Amino acid sequence: MGASELTLYLQQIERGDQAAASELLGLVYDELRKLAAAKLAHESAAHTFQPTALVHEVWLRLGGDQQPAWANRAHFFAAAAESMRRILIENARRKRAVRHGGEFARVSASATGFDVPSPAGNDDELLLVNEAIDGLAAHDPRKADLVKQKYFVGLTLEEAADVLGISHRTAKRDWAYARAWLFNEVKRLRGE
Repeated sequence: MGASELTLYLQQIERGDQAAASELLGLVYDELRKLAAAKLAHESAAHTFQPTALVHEVWLRLGGDQQPAWANRAHFFAAAAESMRRILIENARRKRAVRHGGEFARVSASATGFDVPSPAGNDDELLLVNEAIDGLAAHDPRKADLVKQKYFVGLTLEEAADVLGISHRTAKRDWAYARAWLFNEVKRLRGE
């Protein structure tokens, strides 16, 4: 998908062309699905979302066929990253709710004598990272946006730089700073 092709569809949508919204979904669907699959691959095995469901939920939250006026590709993918982040955080919070058994501690099957590998990640970690990213956003929004593009959408550093309209060198510097800042913030939130 070329950036100019996406921008053309975004401009048509802004002018009120409803058919362009359907064309836009076809254009970005595969890319969003790859990003969702990559993101969900790093999540807990207990995650209930499948990549296709996550993409559809993101699309609906972005407006579905009634797409808002996107300024450019960066604006669209920044909104997609934020939607994906919110969906995953809401899902993690919902699963931790008392009515969903949130008051019970999860025990791995191996602790009961069965030899089953435990999930790679968990909702508590996701919520900690989310809280740390919110703190970074208050401190430096551009660096937080870069982290969201990499962590929640799964873009490479170069792709995230292109989406955000910053140089690759700036993205590398921002990423190094953000990683160190988030590492310290997560440690602080854990009480370490």
